[in-house]
Order: sequence, then structure tokens, then C-alpha cells
Amino acid sequence: MTTASSDSGRRARGVRSNEIRRHLPLFVDLVRKECLVVGSGSLAIEKARLLLDFGAFVTILGSMHSKELRVLQGLYSGCSIVNANFSDYDLSGVTLIVSATESSEDDILIGETAIAARIPVNVVDNIALSTFTFPAVVDRGSIQVGIGSNGRSPGLVTKLKDELELSLPQDLGSIADLIFQMRPAVKEILPTLELRRKFWRRLLKDESAGLFLSRKNGLERKDVANLVKQIMSEGSVTRLVTIVGSGPGDPELLTVKALRKIQEADVLVYDRLVGVDILKRARKEAKKIFVGKSKGRHSCGQNEINTTLLEEAKPGRNVVRLKGGDPFVFGRGGEERAFLMSHGVEVEIVPGITAALGCGAVSGIPMTLRETSQAVTFITGHGDGELALNWKALANLGHTLVVYMGIGVAKDISQNLIANGMSAEVPIAVIANGTTPEQKLVIGKLGSLPLLISESDIIAPAIIVIGEVVGQSRLEVMELAEKVRGLPNNISQKQNLPQQVSTRRGVL
Repeated sequence: MTTASSDSGRRARGVRSNEIRRHLPLFVDLVRKECLVVGSGSLAIEKARLLLDFGAFVTILGSMHSKELRVLQGLYSGCSIVNANFSDYDLSGVTLIVSATESSEDDILIGETAIAARIPVNVVDNIALSTFTFPAVVDRGSIQVGIGSNGRSPGLVTKLKDELELSLPQDLGSIADLIFQMRPAVKEILPTLELRRKFWRRLLKDESAGLFLSRKNGLERKDVANLVKQIMSEGSVTRLVTIVGSGPGDPELLTVKALRKIQEADVLVYDRLVGVDILKRARKEAKKIFVGKSKGRHSCGQNEINTTLLEEAKPGRNVVRLKGGDPFVFGRGGEERAFLMSHGVEVEIVPGITAALGCGAVSGIPMTLRETSQAVTFITGHGDGELALNWKALANLGHTLVVYMGIGVAKDISQNLIANGMSAEVPIAVIANGTTPEQKLVIGKLGSLPLLISESDIIAPAIIVIGEVVGQSRLEVMELAEKVRGLPNNISQKQNLPQQVSTRRGVL
């Protein structure tokens, strides 16, 4: 009977010939370890920088000293540059080797030499000569996420890395450090493994506990004891509702934090202005409650919304109140926050891009312009009865006005501003469904605002921009017209409107 087998025999038993080679993800301590990078170009510098960032001593073996190499050496005390040939270099004590020579002959020599010396080697962009690959790294301090594809799809790996960079909180490593500090005290307070597991599960699921950790620079034992008592006591976990602004409509205009809150939500209470593409970002199993409102058509009133939020805000549950735009700009977020806090519910606010800023940007209309408008005022056309606004002050401000929810009262807005001194010739723009594929932009004069809206079939949601800044949107329209020698198909002129109505209408 044979008691020893060859390396090839062991490899044969480990991997069948028709199987894809899969690399086991490992986290390696490289602090003060000798690593060798062969090459002088950008790829060599990239790999050397990564190794140096993780505490390795890196020797860069190259035939030239580029400016970039000298800069790298100046930034890292553990970096040295040696002008020598690889075949002459003593590999004693080297932990791993990276070949980034961009020469196939040199790569083969380096790869085969490293394998023969049983030193892990990575030949950049050559999986066949490598015994390990570098993952794409999402770095959050103590928390490291590595993503690899066995060299098969670098582009897909990059995409996954970018998505994780957006979804993982920046303070994740700091929270991990605090949890590490807590572990001895938790072990002392909770003697059994089962209790400790229950505590950590509850802690990491409880949003308010996460807020507690993220706000702490350090923890005393009494802090840990109080937190353990709070988490483990039946029904004592803090109730929390997060009021999130979803922006003007385009899902790509969600903030990083808003996206994360939506993805973490157990319950989503959302408005009519929150689009389907944004709701798709939530977990499939999340409970979704529609509480949309529009003028004259309320699926439920504000009191019912408040009651729903209060009922859903159970201990340990992530409840997100999702609103269009910014919750504190005509979104009644302040009212909902005050109601919930008065009933003992903790509230977190995540701001969003408000409609005026989002719609203005995509329509080419700045809210302020150095020589034209030094300020901007937001007003709402929504209210009970007549609009109780200081029309004389608004008409004489001399800067941009933006009206939210003003389509149904456009006639009142136009008449009141003109009656109090604003010129009927002041430019106006109406932007409906801004930042979405259905966006419509209509440009005219203040005196013809109501007729322009009715003739253009504008319906809510829409904002009205009043002021000289509106002229900036024409730059885009005229540039498009010049490019195609006439107005593009999606920008039409309506010729049969009365004289007092501006005739340009654009759908951008």
C-alpha cells in the first residue's frame, strides 16, 4: 500500500477536470510582511498601494523610477524601490509576489518561479499563472468586503462593488469597533451563549440601537449594561419611524442614506408621489402601505396617516415613512414628526432633493442667477380656502418664486401677483412630472398662466417657476432646435392660442 501521494494526486482528488476553479476567499494579515511587486507601470502602482494600505512592507522591482513611483515611496514608509532584475532577486522571506510587468515572457518567468518556490503569486490579468487573485475591496475600517469572480468578469465585480459602496454605511467599521469593546461586558452580563446571541441579533436589527452606537465615541460599562437591559427587556425596545424624502421622482436622485433606509425597511408607508421604480428598491417581503393624497381625492386623511404610523411603529420594527421630494418642504413631515414624538416614538429624518431643485436642474432653470435673481422663495398653492399669502411682498421681491401644488389655483396666483405690482410679462415655467420620463415643460408669461396650463393639458404633480431665471431654459430648447434645423419632435409650438398666451411649449 502506498502511504504518500504526489502533489498532482492530491490536486486531482480536490478538483475534477470538468469543474471551474474556484478561489477560497481568505483574509490575510500582511502587516510588516515582505511583499514583492514586479513592474513600474500603473498596474504595479495600484497593487503596491493596496498592499501598503494593509500594512505590508512592499518592494517594487522595476527597471525605471517613474515620478509616480517616487510619490508612492514618499507617501509610505514601508515602500522601497529596487532597480534590479527579478532573476537576480533573493526571494527569501517574501510572503507574496505580484507580477505587473505587462510582458508575457516576464510574467511566465515570475509566475513559474514563485510557484516553484511555493510563494503565492498574482500575475495581473493572467489567471492561469496566478495562485491567488485580488478581490475588489469595499473598505469600512474593521469591516472588509472582498468580491471576486475567479478572474471571469471584472466588470461585474466592479458593478457589485459600486452597489455595495452605496448601500453599506460609512460608519460600519466604527460600529464594529464599538461592538468589539462591548463584548467582554456583554459576556459578563449575559452568561450563556444563547442569551448573547439573542442580544446581538436584537441589537443589530434594532434601528434605534444602531443610532445609539453610531453616535458614540466610546462606551463605559454602564452604557453597555443599560443597552443590554433595554434590548433584552420584553417590549422595551425603542419605537422608531424614519421619515425619508425620496426626491423629485427619478430613482437615481435618491440619496445614499434614503436608499439604505428603504432597503432596510420592514414597513413602508408611502405617498402618491413615490414611484414604482423607487418602491422596487424595498425588500419584497416588506409591508407596503399606500396613503396617497391628491387635491380632492384623499385615500386617507392626515389623522389616519398619523394613526397608521403609530400602529406600525412597534418595538424593533423598521418603519419608513416615504415621501416625495423633501419631507420638510411642504411635505407635512414636521407635523408627522411632532405627532409621533408626542406619543413616545423616536423619529429620524432623511432629507431628499426637493421638487424645485430637481425639476429646475433637469429643465435648465437655475433657482438663482448672479445678475438676475439673488434669492428664491418657495410657496405652496395648497390650503383650506383662499391662499393666505402676502401677495404685495411676493410681487415685489424681485427674485425667483416657486409655487408647489399650484396648478388648481393658477388663476388666483397670476391675478394676485399682477394686482400687487408684478408685471404680466414676467416669464413663467410649469414643470410637470419633473425628472421622470413623463416630464413636461411649458414656458410662457405670468398673465397667461391659467390658459397656458389648460391648453397644454398640464396636470399635477407640477411646480410653477416665476422669474427671469426661466429664460435660461430657452438656451437648451434653442440649442436643440439649431442642431436639428428646427424644433425636435418632442418640442412643439402651438399656433392657435390667443395673443396674450406664449406660444412655446416644450416637452423635454
